[in-house]
Amino acid sequence: MIDYRPTFRDTLRAIAARAKQLRLVRGLRQAELAARAGVGVATIHRFEKTGTASIENVLRIATALDADAVFEKLFEAPPYASLDEALARPEVTRRRAPRRT
Repeated sequence: MIDYRPTFRDTLRAIAARAKQLRLVRGLRQAELAARAGVGVATIHRFEKTGTASIENVLRIATALDADAVFEKLFEAPPYASLDEALARPEVTRRRAPRRT
């Protein structure tokens, strides 16, 4: 069986390529992005070339490129698969709005 899913390394390189493309669209040089992100120019260069960087540095780069909103969804709980699963999940405390008088 052939596995067509991208490898871990392919995914990292694709993320880095999108970040580089966004940097270029924003008209930033690597040094400018590094300064905005609070990382070294070598970090930007390595990330764009290989896709490797710490999660903190990737978040810093994404924030500097105004592309950090997707991190909000990272590790988000999936929707319920069944009613039983929904009932098994911890309850969310609901509050009512105050009555109008």
